[in-house]
Amino acid sequence: MMMGQFKEKLVSLYRSRWLVFVAAMWLQSWAGIGYLFGSISPVIKESLSYNQKQLAMVGVAKDLGDSVGFVTGILCEILPLWASLLVGALLNLIGYGWVWLIVTARVPTLPLWAICVLIFIGTNGETYFNTVSLVSCVQNFPKSRGPVVGILKGFAGLSGAILTQIYAVIHSPDHASLVFMVAVGPALVGVGLMFIVRPVGGHKQVRPTDGKSFTFVYGVCLLLAAYLMGVMVVQDLVYVSNPVIMTFTIILFLILFVPFIIPIALVFGPDKKSPEEEALLPEPENKDLGKSPQESEEVLLSELEDEKPKEVDLLPASERRKRIAQLQSKLLQAAAEGAVRVKRRRGPHRGEDFTLRQALIKADFWLLFISMIMGSGSGLTVIDNLGQMSQSLGYDNTHIFVSLISIWNFLGRVGGGYISELVVRDHVYPRPAALAVFQLIMTVGHLFIAMGWPGSMYISTLLIGLGYGAHWAIVPATASELFGLRNFGALYNFITLANPAGTLVFSSLIASRIYDYEAEQQTQGDHHFPNLGSVMARALNDGKPLTCNGSICFFITSMIMSGLCIVAAILCMILVFRTRIVYANLYGKSSSRNLR
Repeated sequence: MMMGQFKEKLVSLYRSRWLVFVAAMWLQSWAGIGYLFGSISPVIKESLSYNQKQLAMVGVAKDLGDSVGFVTGILCEILPLWASLLVGALLNLIGYGWVWLIVTARVPTLPLWAICVLIFIGTNGETYFNTVSLVSCVQNFPKSRGPVVGILKGFAGLSGAILTQIYAVIHSPDHASLVFMVAVGPALVGVGLMFIVRPVGGHKQVRPTDGKSFTFVYGVCLLLAAYLMGVMVVQDLVYVSNPVIMTFTIILFLILFVPFIIPIALVFGPDKKSPEEEALLPEPENKDLGKSPQESEEVLLSELEDEKPKEVDLLPASERRKRIAQLQSKLLQAAAEGAVRVKRRRGPHRGEDFTLRQALIKADFWLLFISMIMGSGSGLTVIDNLGQMSQSLGYDNTHIFVSLISIWNFLGRVGGGYISELVVRDHVYPRPAALAVFQLIMTVGHLFIAMGWPGSMYISTLLIGLGYGAHWAIVPATASELFGLRNFGALYNFITLANPAGTLVFSSLIASRIYDYEAEQQTQGDHHFPNLGSVMARALNDGKPLTCNGSICFFITSMIMSGLCIVAAILCMILVFRTRIVYANLYGKSSSRNLR
């Protein structure tokens, strides 16, 4: 009898949405291999005798692999999610595994373009990890999308620091072993978790303790961020022996395993209340009462919006549906008598399931995407140029800012999800309002870099890291609310294109050219605008990169990005104005229930 109950508990644990969530956190902890490129690029450069220009091309291939996820989105809709994870693991293993064989001279060296293809393939594997994790957990927690997306993207952003600490245990003089770890580690984790990370009907597993569980996870995230920051500072300032590094890493693994307490406690602990059920998808804004969703998509009364008084939209959700139902009944009767024309509906409305093609013709989608390009793109430009920015302002220890912005990026993702959830749940206000606030915070961060005041880099990395991280918690959650969950994988992978699009404009076309111009001005000591092509050619021929000193190096770039962050915030507020009724329908009912 006891054995039978234990087996039932194990089955319940396997089907627990909290187990899926914790497993997705572990998966995401290995899904940020792109953040380790700065550590493996010296190995590639030295082993293959690349110059900086060739290495930059490999870096572009890495960025493209990290962002281009069209095939990922399509496969995640066609294949089972476990098969998609397997594909991602294989891509990661093949891409970086082959690179490891090349840099260790186990196989013949390939041309530069082939190395770029391998890096693209290897990094593209992590898009499968990201997509499967987000699709599974957003479906399992449909009314907690902000915290779920924020936490998962936070772990992905922190994975570089986690993997670096794990590699420190190996302490191998052969730095190519880091490439081997990047090739094998994520692949093994992906295969090990491919039958756990999946939708499990989590909308039927709502418990009163879910709020406390999320608070517990947030506490673990803060502890993890503080611990990694402390470990990095200690290992940077003093010599640390191998046993101490091993102890640091064991404690890291223990912190990562702490959230596993939640599904264990929910399954094997006392069950005081039966799980409730929450809505998996938002209700359509003008759904015909008494009809199935399929039937309501077939016809729409053309006069409904004209006849509906404007004050109806301001009523509570239950009263609003009642008034609309009464109006629909009258119009249906009129339609039967021939007084009102009934027309077929052209595509879904906000809050329903869109395909990617349907979303791409909607103004709401482009408002969200363009604001993402401006905000996220400007943040990533700072991250990519952080070394040059800190050096130009006179800081010698540049890698401390890289570590700091990684931590703030993580906290921004976690905090962005949490704060945006408060906005939609406690105030029933559109989630993009929180994104606009974070974009204004980034505006201040860019201004600090432009001014170059003492200590400004510490403040700017804090503000820009938080703002950049918040984008990756708020934007995917917003897209799932406005355009549905059914094709969320394709929508999410299109949104990730904002990163390379933003860096192409801000970093390649603006920041680098202005930096080279100012560096040339300082070298020549005059004020004549040089030919940029000759500047680059001379720099490459001399083998010495141009260097610029002073706040002038990134002043114009930072002011441009600051202004565009303000524009992004304005676009978000326009989206808030356009979608407030959708959020009232989606969260108004649950909010009023919580108040009672």
